[in-house]
Amino acid sequence: MPRVKRGPKRKEKRKKILKLAKGYWGMKSKNYRIAKEAVEKALLYSYRDRRNRKRDFRRLWIVRINAAVRNFGLTYSKFMAGLKALNIKLDRKILADLAFRNDPAFKEIVSKVSSLISSNRGA
Repeated sequence: MPRVKRGPKRKEKRKKILKLAKGYWGMKSKNYRIAKEAVEKALLYSYRDRRNRKRDFRRLWIVRINAAVRNFGLTYSKFMAGLKALNIKLDRKILADLAFRNDPAFKEIVSKVSSLISSNRGA
């Protein structure tokens, strides 16, 4: 069987890894063996954190909505239940943005929800 030396293919593979490791500190950007480990770890972190970013933003939106709603004497859970009962289909991202940037519009939504809650208490 003939001997395979893999000249160009090996060089391409190594160049690809070293290109991904560009900007890393010290040997992590120069030595292939160390750069390969660093790049693998970085790719694992980036894959994991693309999913975690969604989780983190959802938590941030909930905190913002809760803080804004408490100024009107409601809790987050009662507010969200009221929105569902009124069939207002705004997601947490939009609600948090309204609470943060557009106070009059958010106040209108909260007043509708609080009027529903107060009417349900009397019944």
